[in-house]
Amino acid sequence: MDTEKKSALFVICMSAFLVPFMGSALNLALPRISETFTMSAVALAWVSTSYLIATAVCQVPFARLADLIGRKKVFIAGVFLFAICTFMCGIAASGAQLIVFRVLSGVGSAMMFGTNIAILTSIFPRNERGKAFGISTSVVYFALASGPFFGGILTHHFGWRSLLLVCSVMAFVVAFAGLRFLKGEWIEAKGEKFDFTGTIVYALGLFGLVYGFSKLPSIQGFACIAAGTLSLVLFVAFEKRCAYPVFNVDIFSGNRIFSLSSLAALINYAATSAVAFVMSLYLQHIREFDAQQAGFILIPQACIQSLVSLYSGRLSDRISASALATAGMAVIVVGLTGLVFISENTSLFIIIALLILLGAGFGLFSSPNTNVIMSSVDKKYYGQASATTGTMRLTGQAFSMGIAMMAIALQIGGKVITPEVHPQFMHSLHITFGICAGLCLLGVYASSFRVRK
Repeated sequence: MDTEKKSALFVICMSAFLVPFMGSALNLALPRISETFTMSAVALAWVSTSYLIATAVCQVPFARLADLIGRKKVFIAGVFLFAICTFMCGIAASGAQLIVFRVLSGVGSAMMFGTNIAILTSIFPRNERGKAFGISTSVVYFALASGPFFGGILTHHFGWRSLLLVCSVMAFVVAFAGLRFLKGEWIEAKGEKFDFTGTIVYALGLFGLVYGFSKLPSIQGFACIAAGTLSLVLFVAFEKRCAYPVFNVDIFSGNRIFSLSSLAALINYAATSAVAFVMSLYLQHIREFDAQQAGFILIPQACIQSLVSLYSGRLSDRISASALATAGMAVIVVGLTGLVFISENTSLFIIIALLILLGAGFGLFSSPNTNVIMSSVDKKYYGQASATTGTMRLTGQAFSMGIAMMAIALQIGGKVITPEVHPQFMHSLHITFGICAGLCLLGVYASSFRVRK
């Protein structure tokens, strides 16, 4: 691996560290944020969900913009925007302000994650991509491991605002490192036009779908889902006739491996992303651990994810990446099924063992599946494939949070979590993990079907 490759991988890994680190750490800070702004459990979930929706909606348009003006420009601008808005989150004066700046942080994140995988794919040849993706994914899971540890310490000793301010400083460091070490621009569609109409229709459709799902089972939720679905259908029809589409939908219809791998990623993240949110509330409200102690309990899962993903990425360069990803999804089903049956008195040993099992499944799935997706398209579609990977991840995460929010809303409504509603919260936990296990079982089928003739 030459110096240019190492430098680019270093910058991409630093950016890949930022968001999951802050996300996993912020999960532990949510009870403290609730105390500061007197936010209900449902309102609190919007601190995470608003960010996910913004990132999911903006990734594809910014990936297309990067193809037109340069991936480095969009990537660096995204890191700077993320840094500024994260700082503003740290000094927010109300829950509403916090959510607004989380939305803007999500836009910056979309600019980063709509381009980072495409940059790696442009730099590394096919026989080295699995290793590069494995390292990048391992860094993501290391961030997830260190987030609860350092986030718990910062929140416990210095308050939740210190966490956001530290992440802001880290983001500024990444931005300047990108300016220094990223050497190319990787412009794949210079001179083509940007599809503003398609972008607006796509954004409205995806927003309606994700937002509507988070509002279920209300009438408003069903109406938003219907409107979002209609908008996405119109988007597909419009893009097929557009000379310079914001997203070439034919890479789905004409590429079975790409479409099924993307579906598997969507299902995987929809089934797993709410685990950290729900378990953080469980450990701090039901088991009465403080943020630092809860962080220690969640660390083993992310450590295993980091270790397994590092080796599964390298292994996917030599054996079937699809088979590895399918095996990882199957392991996740077992872990989620176990979490369905935890109670207020379940042994911490059993809880940690289940989380470790989930970590192994996550690590086995993610890197190989990304390798399959990026290796299934031509060079000119790297930006769109990268954005698709990110969109599947963020949309899945938003759906997952929607599942948790719906379960909590059905059981305890808009109440703050207190000892009086602990039984109802446990019911919502069981519902959430039950739905997620069922989804993941469907993901095993989608993942295995792509390798069948």
